[in-house]
Amino acid sequence: MKTVKLALLAAVFAASPALIPAAQAQDVGATVYGNDGNPIGTVESVADGIVTIDTGKHKAPIPADLIGAGTTGPSINATKGQIDEMMDAQVAEAVAKRDAALVVGAAVISANGNPAGTLKEVDLAADAIVLESPEGPVALKKEHFAVSPEGQLMALFTREQIASAAASAQSASTGGAAQ
Repeated sequence: MKTVKLALLAAVFAASPALIPAAQAQDVGATVYGNDGNPIGTVESVADGIVTIDTGKHKAPIPADLIGAGTTGPSINATKGQIDEMMDAQVAEAVAKRDAALVVGAAVISANGNPAGTLKEVDLAADAIVLESPEGPVALKKEHFAVSPEGQLMALFTREQIASAAASAQSASTGGAAQ
């Protein structure tokens, strides 16, 4: 999803004139301005050529080379509204993909890419999903899932966290008695 976000943001900025790189945009906490002169947000992090700007609504990944020096400070050729709209669209697309993948019998991988089990029960309206892991069932919510860049349904937990949750659920259902 990060790649798609970056591609969309790059397309918006592609029509802009060349910007002079703004070294101060690399500083965490720096305010980044839009082409309308208004603040877009503040730099939350910088890693691998990506500046993450917190707009107050989203954490938008912006390629560092698309941030230039404006009259008010670091700037990009877009407004806060445009950045938030693009991010809203990306979030909506990701949620739609996730919800479409949440079906009974779907194979699930863990956040660290290991097989985590299959979906035993799915009630999207009630936000109640049961993952049948090798260690037993684990109750989860929609927000605990995403679709990986490879298109696989992924629980946003490691294999170890899922195993621990299954063990805790099993212990609670047996009243903590040894088996």
